[in-house]
Amino acid sequence: MKTTETIRNMKGKEKIVGLTAYDYQMAQILDRAGIDFLLVGDSLGMVCLGYENTLSVTLEEMIHHGKAARRGVKEALLIIDMPFLSYKVRIEDSVYNAGRLIKETGGSAVKVEGGKELVPTIKAMISADIPVMGHIGLMPQAIHKTGGYKVQRQEGLIDEAKALSDAGIFSLILECIPMGLAEKITKAVSVPTIGIGAGSLCDGQILVTNDLLGLTERRLKFCRRYLDLQKEIACAIQRFIEDVRKGGFPEEDESFS
Repeated sequence: MKTTETIRNMKGKEKIVGLTAYDYQMAQILDRAGIDFLLVGDSLGMVCLGYENTLSVTLEEMIHHGKAARRGVKEALLIIDMPFLSYKVRIEDSVYNAGRLIKETGGSAVKVEGGKELVPTIKAMISADIPVMGHIGLMPQAIHKTGGYKVQRQEGLIDEAKALSDAGIFSLILECIPMGLAEKITKAVSVPTIGIGAGSLCDGQILVTNDLLGLTERRLKFCRRYLDLQKEIACAIQRFIEDVRKGGFPEEDESFS
């Protein structure tokens, strides 16, 4: 099974590939396909629960979905997002909440959004034997502070990345950052960078699985759709409805005698 050290040691050797998973079945499919790591992201708030953004997601919801995903994973590293206000509070509470995520889900690491201000918290988590993935650039939990979902161009992100790397994170998500800036960050830190809307020069890439498969309505510049499953599923359901109404389902070999 892949570990945080597996991911850390891939920097400069092999591109790292991650996707999101929110349930047992999808986690199992992605794991069997050979993904390096799975993130139980707080994006489940929008993708699975119909929330407007990630801010409403609770610790209990992350635990619920994390436990489900864990049952489907045998090889990939499983990382659990820390939801809004489960950290960036008292350090003791942040560590306790991170510990709950690891203990109750069976995940191997947590992910937090933020820069230098999180260094004391990250160090405390690592001291408690909780591996941490960082996340800078566009931070969905901070949309009210930053003014929404937009590309982050601040050169100061390099210093933020260095501070997080020095604090002991094992990898770093770069979200919605210009490719040139993402390259500078990747060269400046000793840990792998994982891009989402940050160009091809990061050490790896992650996408929301539902976006990649065409299960969501949203069309994102940085997300390539490999399937249009929403259309495929709708077509299959319409065929089922037609077969039932015309008496074509179930047939004799689909029935018990």
